[in-house]
Formats: sequence, C-alpha cells, structure tokens
Amino acid sequence: MILAGDIGGTNTRLAFFERGQRVGEEKKYPSPKYSGLEIIVQEFLQGKKIERACFGVAGPVRNGKSKVTNLSWNLDAAHISRHLGIQKVALLNDLEATAYGLRVLKKEELFLLHAGEKQVGNQGLIAAGTGLGEAGLFWNGKEHVPFACEGGHTDFGPRNEKEIELFLYLLKKTGHVSYERIVSGPGLVHLFHFLIDTGKEKWTPEVKEAMKKEDPARVISGRGSQNQDKACAHALDWFISIYGAEAGNMALKYLALGGFFVGGGIAPHLVEKMKTGKFHASFVDKGRFQELLSSIPIWIVMNDNAGLLGAAYFAEKL
Repeated sequence: MILAGDIGGTNTRLAFFERGQRVGEEKKYPSPKYSGLEIIVQEFLQGKKIERACFGVAGPVRNGKSKVTNLSWNLDAAHISRHLGIQKVALLNDLEATAYGLRVLKKEELFLLHAGEKQVGNQGLIAAGTGLGEAGLFWNGKEHVPFACEGGHTDFGPRNEKEIELFLYLLKKTGHVSYERIVSGPGLVHLFHFLIDTGKEKWTPEVKEAMKKEDPARVISGRGSQNQDKACAHALDWFISIYGAEAGNMALKYLALGGFFVGGGIAPHLVEKMKTGKFHASFVDKGRFQELLSSIPIWIVMNDNAGLLGAAYFAEKL
C-alpha cells in the first residue's frame, strides 16, 4: 500500500494507492487549519501501516526538505519517515509530481486547446491555482523526464502601457512583482482591483456584496466567464491573456516542441473562455518565433488530481 499526497497552500489531498490504482476515497484537508503535514497524515492513516509515501509540495524541494510557499509548513522527508514509521518517503515539487501524473492520464482527461504539429522534443507544464507552478519535461531520446522549477516567481514582464501601469500599481502593493502575483487566484483579484482603483471599470453593488460572502476569485471567475459583469469579464480576459503570455515564455525557454500542458485548478473551469483564442494569441505573440510557437500542441489537464496520481506513480518507483 502506498500513500500519495498533494500539498497545497489551500488544501492537502491524501489517498492510498496499490498497483497504480486508488484504494478507497481521497480525502481533502484545509491546510491552513493544521500546524503540519504529520498531523494530517496521522489522522488519515488511522493506525494503518504503509511502506512508501510521496508528497507533491507547492514549493521548492532541496535535499528532501521543503518550505511550502503559501503556507507556514516546513517539511522534511527523513523526519516524516521516522515520525510516522514509513520506510521510504519522498518529497517532490507539486508541478514535478503533476508532470509524472501526465504519464498515467487518459486521453479524455486532456482537452486539446491547439493541435499544432506532432513533434519530438521537450515539454512544458504550467498550473495556476493558489499560486503559479511551472515544470519542464526533458526529452532524453526515450521518454520525458520531469524536472521542477520555480518559474512562477520570475519577474513579470509588461507587454504594453496598461501592463506597465499594472506593474507600478503592484510594485507599491507587493514589492517584487512576479507572474504568480497576477496568474493565480489572488492574482485575478489583483487584476480586478487594479481595474476598479484606476477607474477603468466600475464596481457594481452586486459583485461587492457577493465578494463579502464568497471567495473573490471565484466571484470574478464565475461572473466573468458568463459575462454577467463587465469588470469581472475584463479582469478574467486579461488574466487569460497574461497566462498565455507566460506559457509562451516557458515554451521558448524549454523549446517545448513536444507539447505544452496547462494544469492547476483554474484552467479546467475556464475552457470555454480559453477557447476564444486570447490564451493562444498571447502564447504565440513572440515576434519572429510566432511560427515556431504555433507548431506546439497545447492541452488543458482536466483531471485536477494529476499531482496526486504523479506522487503515487513516483512512490511506486521508490
């Protein structure tokens, strides 16, 4: 029996696996309500003994240790192993785990956003959710080998005067302006408030009231995707455009001719909006390299458990 986990700033998901198949139900725990992963795992195990575990972590992993980026947890694979009596424990960056998960996804769990051309080469993976994760898949001549990175925290590159204004607006609020400050759930909220605060859009009483009761990012996403509110729709369209721009940046840096994947919790809910072309238009808008980028196939990962599946896959190989 294997324990697999997907550790995020908002939720921690755990499940048992055996021979690549999930055993029993997956359980989801609100991460900020717990002081550490060990407490959640003990609660989940309920005395069961397992030999191997792998956890995808939303943060960089160094020498078997990780600090979760949007959570006050410090994880140590060796400590987890000793404390919980698990013989083999591995920590992976969450996007690296998702990249392994791509190996076991079914065709119907991938939505083809752009067909491109069938080519051999590296691949890229980007995923917006609570934060912005990125990973590469190096083509070694036989298979794609996932590797982690923290590209979501690189400097945001404004493309026009409006985005320069956005950069200066966020610089005052957050200091360093990374892509994660914009291409994430909280980032979508930043875009909305920028449009309101600069007078480019108006805040309706209905939206203001809804945000008091619900997660603001969900309000913007929901009303924006249905074109129920002008400011929400503007923020969401802009979000998708910048999302596509950063995905295109990654595709160039990794020379991801073998294909590009968009994962995370946001994209599967925005398929209809992403199909309108704003994402792909920004993806390929790289001057002389537009033709090359147009040749890259793009898929949206519809199974938001890809990270959990990837952690289970990796644990099998321990």
